[in-house]
Amino acid sequence: MGLRGPGAKPKSGKVAANDNLRKELPWEVEGLSRLERVVAFMEDMPVTQGKLAGTKMILRPWQIEQFLDPIFTEDDDGKRRVRTAALSMGRKNGKTGISAALACCFLLGPEAEERGEIYFCAMDKAQAAKAWAECKAMIEGHAELSQRVNIIRFSKEIEVLEGQGKGSVLKALSADADSKLGLSPSFVLCDEIGYWPKRDLFDAMDSALGARDEPLIVAISTQAKDDTHFFSEMIDYGLKIKAGEVEDASFHLAMFAAGVNDDPWDPATWEKANPALGDFLSLEQVERQAMQAQRIPSKEADFRNKVLNQRIDGTVRFIAAREWNDCNLAPIDDKELEGRECFGALDLSAARDLTCFLLVFPEEDGRYTVLPRFFLPEFDIDGKSDTDRVPYNVWARQADARLTLLPGKVIDPALVAEYIADDAARFDIKEIAFDRWRIEDLKRELEKLSVDLPLVPFGQGYKDMSPAVDVLEVTVAQQKLNHAGNALMRMCAANAVVTVDPAGARKLDKSKASGRIDGIVALAMALKTAQGHEEETLPACLMAA
Repeated sequence: MGLRGPGAKPKSGKVAANDNLRKELPWEVEGLSRLERVVAFMEDMPVTQGKLAGTKMILRPWQIEQFLDPIFTEDDDGKRRVRTAALSMGRKNGKTGISAALACCFLLGPEAEERGEIYFCAMDKAQAAKAWAECKAMIEGHAELSQRVNIIRFSKEIEVLEGQGKGSVLKALSADADSKLGLSPSFVLCDEIGYWPKRDLFDAMDSALGARDEPLIVAISTQAKDDTHFFSEMIDYGLKIKAGEVEDASFHLAMFAAGVNDDPWDPATWEKANPALGDFLSLEQVERQAMQAQRIPSKEADFRNKVLNQRIDGTVRFIAAREWNDCNLAPIDDKELEGRECFGALDLSAARDLTCFLLVFPEEDGRYTVLPRFFLPEFDIDGKSDTDRVPYNVWARQADARLTLLPGKVIDPALVAEYIADDAARFDIKEIAFDRWRIEDLKRELEKLSVDLPLVPFGQGYKDMSPAVDVLEVTVAQQKLNHAGNALMRMCAANAVVTVDPAGARKLDKSKASGRIDGIVALAMALKTAQGHEEETLPACLMAA
């Protein structure tokens, strides 16, 4: 049934009549709203595996009210407002079923359009094939729908031969393949996008949606493990919308996750991330996983990420993500800082790597405002993004990331010197700490520009860096820092690790870090420089006290 090859014709009317097919399908009943038609279609789809196999899908209230209803709400013109939707929850909460049913709804159900393009995208070829197989099994298990399609196994495609959605095709794609260009998707479902190795496929699909009247891209996944993943950015954006910080009716987030302060071993916490707990998600299974995670430390991070849907990768960091995020105190307008006293630091990189020039501005309340500037060569920035697994190419287009792409294949110290000279003219820079690496090249370029800056060497060994590490740690812990959520600083903070010598002194160690930490190294140097200057200017009576 439905397994004929390319160019196949629909089954004959005689065969179809013998199949005792229904004349009117549930979603075709007059008087239904758009959401009601979608729900009627999805609830007419068969459950294809597990103890409920052979029965029809029954959507739960949380699936309808928190996920589907906002997506299919229409504006005054009868159009869907939402163009991008994200559903994030713990594993085994019915993600596969709702994903496949939704894809089928856009293929040949009430949301289908003629010659539509439906893409079921997954992390790799194996996962994409599994997702496609679920759609295939659902259609094969539905008497009426199976008559209308041609299933092509070798290319993982399902094409609609007649009826609503005629000419439409559903294809399975994998994120580990090259980006797909020249497509015109009407609906895209991204499966477990939080674990995709890169964002190319998502961006290709998202940018291609404009050719359709009412396109939709849906991402369903547990959270990514770190803040720099693009799905984390999507979730953070959705949370800002929910908090009223951003207005965007085209984006919807349905989020089920445990809070950072919740007890991970409390069943009430499990329920927050698992709306199907005790329903089609076994409570006994989660209890077993929790018991093992509580007794085996190496399993705790995996439990928190996959069951509690928390953004955690289990790596012990120098700066905890929560503490760093708590220092996102307010937006920073660098124009308001012009003329203000500040202290800087330079962390120069190898010719092709990340360079950071950072300024800290002391505030009257004892806090510091952080103003970083990062530099990378523009050449092959997409390849650099893939290598480091962070979206430099995206950040370069975001003003608040403060990443400047310099022309060429390597970082030209003359161009870096020009940016530093501009900042020296805008701000009252009292002192700039620098790592001696490649500093002579930069000094030479600054001299050419007739810029005289108070450059002070700052050793990178335990002797000089240990006090700086201490200052950084205390400043972050006490929330005496405002970094305004800068994306590259967040990346550096997440990657930072320290090593300790026999005497207990500490330093930030680039060789041990999981990624770039240049911004955090520069921040530590700048904070220590600023603190040292403040101590020097204290009255003698206060110093004695």
